[in-house]
Amino acid sequence: MSEGHPRAPHRPRIRFLTYLLVSWIANAVVLGIVAWLFADVHAGTTGQLVVAAAVFGVLNTILKPILRLLTLPFAVITLGLVWFFVSMFMLWLTSLLVSGFDVDGFWTYVWATVVIWLLNVAIDLLLGRGRVAATGSSGPVALTP
Repeated sequence: MSEGHPRAPHRPRIRFLTYLLVSWIANAVVLGIVAWLFADVHAGTTGQLVVAAAVFGVLNTILKPILRLLTLPFAVITLGLVWFFVSMFMLWLTSLLVSGFDVDGFWTYVWATVVIWLLNVAIDLLLGRGRVAATGSSGPVALTP
């Protein structure tokens, strides 16, 4: 009997690591674009931007879902508007935690969060379509906000 090719046990890990790498790069590009668009967003050095992208990604992966769950009753009342402020809070925390990555002013946070959301929608559409063709999976690639 032929068993065929056994599935490599490390395959899911490679996919996950690839996802993390793509997410990290996407976050760095998005934060870099936001810093380029807004005079009040300072990315610092390339190293600081890469660290900010990693921190932003971790916050959006771990803390944001918890905060969204905790704010669910408010989201129902405000029709989801509170989740915009959760996303804005993730950007503020990134600015607080990463030396050299700074966002100055409330309205800069608001518009930077809007731009981050728009860029992530575009990235999700691009990567999501490419992912469907490459892997047959139709699930979206959720990177940030």
